[in-house]
Amino acid sequence: MDITDAQWKIIKPLIKEPKPREDGRGRERIDPRSILNGILWILKTGARWQDLPDRYPSYQSCHRRFQEWTRNGTIEKILLALARDLEERGGIDIEESFIDGTFVSAKKRGLKIGKTKRGKGTKIMAMADASGLPIACWIESASPHEVTLVEKTIDHKFTRKTPRRIIGDRAYDSDKLDKQLRKRKIKMIAPHRRGRKKESTQDGRELRRYKRRWKVERLFAWLQNFRRILNRFERYWENYLSFVRLGCIVILLRHF
Repeated sequence: MDITDAQWKIIKPLIKEPKPREDGRGRERIDPRSILNGILWILKTGARWQDLPDRYPSYQSCHRRFQEWTRNGTIEKILLALARDLEERGGIDIEESFIDGTFVSAKKRGLKIGKTKRGKGTKIMAMADASGLPIACWIESASPHEVTLVEKTIDHKFTRKTPRRIIGDRAYDSDKLDKQLRKRKIKMIAPHRRGRKKESTQDGRELRRYKRRWKVERLFAWLQNFRRILNRFERYWENYLSFVRLGCIVILLRHF
């Protein structure tokens, strides 16, 4: 999981370190690359911070810097910069996108945790581009239906442009949602639920796109390779969202 030289060359300008104090007091800041490598080890293994190997800085330093980068938006800024750079170079195709949500079991109490038949947990909402790369992600309590989380997920996209076609499964068959998205000039393509009483609202030719919906499922498979995402151990939802965003960063870096 350690950052390569080529990847660090991309990330380094995006991490703004505070200037040293003029009086020379205070400890010297630890190299951010080694800190980031330690955080990525936690992301990949899902281990406790205390179990961080000795080859990385102390777990206290890594944990403090992780919280600092979460609070000051550094992790989010890195993700936005990478996604928009890929978008400008044609590496992200948002002509069509795919949306889905997945349940994550929560091991502690906190905000954005809700009860379901599967137990208490958090829901990760994500959108993938035509190639399956992440272009949006958000987390919410697991209790609300995914239909109610679509617009919020779109609002937290990484790309500058907004997809004009979004493909989802039967859970997204909602006349109310279709109406809301039409105001944003977005077309929702989803097969109708069984037993639907109202007349059909989908064009059969557009529904052919549905066969490519496996791309968003593959995105979740990629994210779940990071064990810190597979289960939520964080009490604070902002920290858990940062781990999800870090997973998206690693996926995007692989395509640079």
